[in-house]
Parts: sequence; structure tokens; C-alpha cells
Amino acid sequence: MSTSVQSSECRLTEVPPSEEPASEENLLERMPWLPCTLTVDVPVVHFTIGHLLSLIPGAIVETASHQTSDVPLRINQLLVGWTEFEVIGDRLAVRITDQA
Repeated sequence: MSTSVQSSECRLTEVPPSEEPASEENLLERMPWLPCTLTVDVPVVHFTIGHLLSLIPGAIVETASHQTSDVPLRINQLLVGWTEFEVIGDRLAVRITDQA
């Protein structure tokens, strides 16, 4: 029995280091078109399915938040900060008050 050994030449190539490490912020800046879902959590206590079924346009639902209370701001279900509500003209808006 004879065995033959083939010689294979391996070449290593060096990859020059990038100027700055890829941080999460840099990755996000490269994808400004990426869609996400932004939600503001408004706590409503003692709300039942019956209340939900009886909602009509123009109905007012009382929340557990005080007018000046901050409410959680989430992006894709991840807490990113806190907001407060503001009325601008005839629209309801949120002002970011703190980042998580």
C-alpha cells in the first residue's frame, strides 16, 4: 500500500483594520429606511371587553396617567425612553422627556 501526500499551499491575506469599530449607532445610521413600530403605552385601568365593544368614534377613555405623567415610549417593543403628551394645534403629540 502506498500513500501519497499532496502539498497544498495556504496563503493568508491580511485585512486592514477599519478606521473605527462598527458600533450599533453606525449600523443604524446606515439603515435610515428600515421600518420600525413606535408605540406609546397609555395605562387604562378597570377597562373591560364590554368597554371595548361599546367604543364609538368620539368616545373618551379615562387613563391612569396624570396629565403631567411620563409614559413609556417603545420601538419594536423595546423601551427606548419616556414621553409626555402635548397638543399641537388639533393634533396630539408626544415630547421625549428621557431616554432609557
